Amino acid sequence: MSGVSAQADAEAARAGAVAVLRTRGRAVALALLPAALAVILLAGAPTGVLAGTGWDAARALVSAVAVLVLVAVGALALAVARARPAVSPTVPVTEDSAPDLHRLVRDLADRLEVPAPSAVALTPDCDSWLEDRSHPALGADAIRSAPGQAPPAPVLVIGSPFLWWMRVAELRAVLAPVVAGTGPSAQPDILAARRFVRGLDAAAALGTEPGRGPLARLVLGGTARLAQLLLRACREEAAEMERAVAATSSERAKAVDYGLRIAAQEQVGLAYAGWDRLLNRVALPAWRIGRWPARLDAGVVAALTELSRRDRLADDFTTRLGERPACDLLEEPGTVDESASLLAARLFHGEPAGREPQWLPVDWEGYADEVVDRTWRTEAARLHRVLDELGVPGSGRADRAGLGGATLARVLEHLAVPDPVPAPEPGRLPELTEEELAAASDDELALRTGVDIGGEAGRAAGAQVAGVPQPGGEVRRRVAERAEELAEALAAEVAREQARVPAAAPAPVGQGADETLWAGGRLPLCPLQPPRTGRELLAEHVVAMVCCSAMDTAGALPGLDWLDGPVLLLRGRRVADLGVRVTGLVEQGDGGPLLDWVHRARVRPDKPVRLV
Repeated sequence: MSGVSAQADAEAARAGAVAVLRTRGRAVALALLPAALAVILLAGAPTGVLAGTGWDAARALVSAVAVLVLVAVGALALAVARARPAVSPTVPVTEDSAPDLHRLVRDLADRLEVPAPSAVALTPDCDSWLEDRSHPALGADAIRSAPGQAPPAPVLVIGSPFLWWMRVAELRAVLAPVVAGTGPSAQPDILAARRFVRGLDAAAALGTEPGRGPLARLVLGGTARLAQLLLRACREEAAEMERAVAATSSERAKAVDYGLRIAAQEQVGLAYAGWDRLLNRVALPAWRIGRWPARLDAGVVAALTELSRRDRLADDFTTRLGERPACDLLEEPGTVDESASLLAARLFHGEPAGREPQWLPVDWEGYADEVVDRTWRTEAARLHRVLDELGVPGSGRADRAGLGGATLARVLEHLAVPDPVPAPEPGRLPELTEEELAAASDDELALRTGVDIGGEAGRAAGAQVAGVPQPGGEVRRRVAERAEELAEALAAEVAREQARVPAAAPAPVGQGADETLWAGGRLPLCPLQPPRTGRELLAEHVVAMVCCSAMDTAGALPGLDWLDGPVLLLRGRRVADLGVRVTGLVEQGDGGPLLDWVHRARVRPDKPVRLV
C-alpha cells in the first residue's frame, strides 16, 4: 500500500464526510434560528425592554414561524430516523452453506488489515459492493452489534456470475478492493455521513408512495421536498467522499494479488458480456411465458464457452478450466444458482402474465420444447387471433384445398405485395398527388418507393415525377396500411394480456423497493429492454409463424443457441437469416426472399399448423 497516496485519500474521504455533516449542522442551526429569536422576544416582554404593540405582534409572528419550522424539522428528523433505506434484493449466503467462501473473505480482510464483512450475499448481476444493513428500520433483517461494541461492518454483495465463471484466485483478486472498503466504512465521520445521506434518500422517496390520503400526501410531500433540498445541498460533498473512499480502498488492495487483478478484470468484462447476452436472448423469452431457467449461472458458463470458441479463445479457456472454479466454495452450488435465477426473473421481469401468475422452473434440457416451441406456437396463435378480429380471410389456396385454419399462406397474402405488382424503379414514385406528396413524411416516401427521399431537394425532385404513373403504387400503399393496422392490433393484444397481472398493493411508508418486489410487484425493478414497438412485435410473431410451419410441415426442430437464444434447426443446421427475410416482409411488403426460403426448405405454407 502506498502510504502517502493512501493517507491523502483517507484524509480526503474524512474531509468529505465532515463537509456532509457540516451541511447537516447548518440545517439544524437554520431551523433553530426562529426559535432562538422567539425566545429572545419572549424574554424581553417581562423585563419591559421589548414592550409595546409592535413588539407583541413581532413576538406572535416569530413564535408562530418558530413552531412551524420546528414541526417541519421534527417531521423530517423522524422520517430520516424511521424511513426504511433501500436494500438491494439478494440471496443470503450463510457460513454453513459456504464455509470456504466466508473463510476466503475473512482471510482477505486479515491480509488487508480491515474489519471482515458482517455477512455475504449474492446478486444476479456482474458487480460487487458493500451495503450497510444496520439501520433499525430494517426490522428483523437488520444486522445488529452487541451493546458496547462498534457498529457492525457492511454486508459484502457478490455478483453470482462471478462465482461460476471466475476461478478462486481471480475472485479473491476482484473482491480485494471491495473488502478493503470496510476500513473507511468503520471511520465514525464517514459512517455518520453515509447514514445521514441514506436517511435523506429514504425520506425523499416518501412523497412517491401511492394510496395516501390528502393530509398524508401533504405532510409526506413537504417532508420529501425538505429531504430533497438537503440532498442537493450535500450532493457534491457526498460524491467526493465516496470517490475518496474508493481511491483509499483501491490503494489498500494493491497489497493483495495486484498483478492477478489486472488479468481478472478482463474476465469481469467477459462475464458481463455473456451475462447480458444470456439474460436478453435466452432468459427473457422464458420469463415472458412464466418460466424461469433454474440454472442461469451455469448457463453463463456455457454462453461464455461458446463465445470463446467463436472468438478463437478456446486455448486460453482450456487453460483456465484446470483451475478451481469459485462456485466450489459453495456447499450446494445448484441450490444457490436456483435462488439467484428466480431472483433474476423477479428483478428483471416482474411477475408472469396471467390471472394466477406462478413461476415455473425449466432446465436447459427442456428449454427447446418448453420455452421455444411453446413461445412460437403461442405467438402464432395470437397472430391468427388478431387476424380473425380484423376480419382477414383465410388463404385462397388453403380454402380451395379445403384445409383452412391457421396457415402461413394467410399471413403472407395479408402482408406481402402480390407477385404481379412490380417493384418501384429506383428514383420513381407511386401515383401521388401533389397534396399527398407535400403531406407525406420522408419515412412514408421511403416505405412506398424503396428510396430514401430526404430534405427539401429530395422533396422537390419527387414533386417533378409525382404525376408519372407507377404500377402498383396503390397496392403497396394498402399493404403498408394493413401491416401497420396489424402491428397496432398485436401491440394492443399483448398489452391486454400483460394487464391481467394482479397489481400489487401499495407499499407502507418507508418501505424499500425490495419489499415491493417480494409483495408481488407487477413491474420489474430493473427492466432489461424498453417496451417492444408494434412493428417489432409483428416481426416476432411472423417469425414464430414461419417456424411453426417449418416444424409441422418440413421436420424442423426448435433449438437453443447460448448467445442468440431460440433458433430454428432444419436438417440439423441452424437457420440464420430468417429474421432478415421476415423484416423485409414486414417493413416493405417484400415477401420474395421469405417465399424463396420457404420453397427451398420444402415448407408447405398452405397447411394449418398446431397452435397453443
